[in-house]
Amino acid sequence: MRRTNDLGRDPVFRLVCRLAIPTMLAQLVSVLYSIVDRIYIGNIPEIGDLALAGVGVCGPIVTLLSSFASLVGLGGSPILAMRMGEGKPKEAARVLSNSFLMLLVLSGALTALFLLSKEQLLMWFGASEATFGYADTYLTIYTVGTFFALMSTGMNSFLIAQGFSGLGMATVMLGAVLNIILDPVFIFALDMGVAGAAVATVLSQMASCAFVLSSLLRRKMPVRLGWGGFDWAVMRRVLLFGLSPFLIIASDSVLLIVLNTVLQRYGGPELGDTLVTCATIVQSYLLLITMPMGGLTLGTQPVISFNYGAGNAGRIKTAMKSIVGLCLTFCALMTVVTYTLSPVFVRLFTQNPELIERSVRYIKVFTAMILPLAVQYPLVDETTALGHVRLALFCSMFRKGIFLACLLLLPALVSAEATFLSEPIADAVAATVTTCLFCYFFPKILARRAAEDTKSTTHLCE
Repeated sequence: MRRTNDLGRDPVFRLVCRLAIPTMLAQLVSVLYSIVDRIYIGNIPEIGDLALAGVGVCGPIVTLLSSFASLVGLGGSPILAMRMGEGKPKEAARVLSNSFLMLLVLSGALTALFLLSKEQLLMWFGASEATFGYADTYLTIYTVGTFFALMSTGMNSFLIAQGFSGLGMATVMLGAVLNIILDPVFIFALDMGVAGAAVATVLSQMASCAFVLSSLLRRKMPVRLGWGGFDWAVMRRVLLFGLSPFLIIASDSVLLIVLNTVLQRYGGPELGDTLVTCATIVQSYLLLITMPMGGLTLGTQPVISFNYGAGNAGRIKTAMKSIVGLCLTFCALMTVVTYTLSPVFVRLFTQNPELIERSVRYIKVFTAMILPLAVQYPLVDETTALGHVRLALFCSMFRKGIFLACLLLLPALVSAEATFLSEPIADAVAATVTTCLFCYFFPKILARRAAEDTKSTTHLCE
């Protein structure tokens, strides 16, 4: 097996593109896990709109469950890349084996916890009497497959961190394509409805999990998955690194749960389920933006981490400019798509004229500030790749705090529909603050790393 990307010597822009484009495409395809489910569910005869609202309530809970894969995968993979950059393959292997153990333990604990608490979670987080049955069915089946979801997502980060972005993309695409094929079979051909969508998703994640683990076990893998060398100090460092991306993803899920709850409460019996259905469609559209952009920024983290470990400041600066530029280009393109093709997207989910009109309007509001978001994402994720987790976490949580305040205040002071303004307000304010902080701290981070190299060289000469 040949690693196609040399993180320390390949031309930076081409290297960033080779890592970014496959991971962007992989994340774009992975969006189909949830979107295809929702499209098919929304088109189930007679019950489609209510079933879509029920699965929409599950969406943030499912993402919250899956965010624990990011805690380990996105925590351990930058460390692994740094150890490779430092020329320490044995320490990199220890990071991998410890991360595998943590995912194993987490999957068992989370499966038990969510199965025991799912009914309370669903009623607290936006399900109504009309939608609870659909939500409960979907969440129960999905939770049973937690092991496969966490392993396929978490361990895939370690493939990408070693330069195998193509294998990382294949892992995601395998599951997504299989899900697209199985959904109509289980939902319509076998007449399983919502349960069929969940079964198709679990089987697809099972296939992705088998692929990524077999890839990491291959003998030609530079850092191969093994068993042993477990060390709490290594695990603690992985968890500290992963805390920022975990909280970013988990808090996103919590905010979407709050969004559904607020819409159900302020929409009331007449409008609540309608607004939750619209929010499900809007969130699905936003995933088409945030997931590929997240794939771009997270997929290119190894470039930043490797060259930080190698002490190459020039390559880090060039990579940062390239990553931000790619994010801005992508979001500019998606802005055009929003104002031209969003009605087509909405009609994939429903043929209800009221839902179509509302959803298109809400999508345009929700995505109004994605250009500032295109700056926020890479600055936060690449700051994490540099090892400065607290700064990245502050920037992310600041945005979440603004979003939460808007979620709680806007519907109470204006109307239930005003809730959809929370996203653009948070994006604009947070991106401004994050940019200012990054411009201040980034030169200091690089200067400190250069000083460490100088001190190490002096010590060796002595």
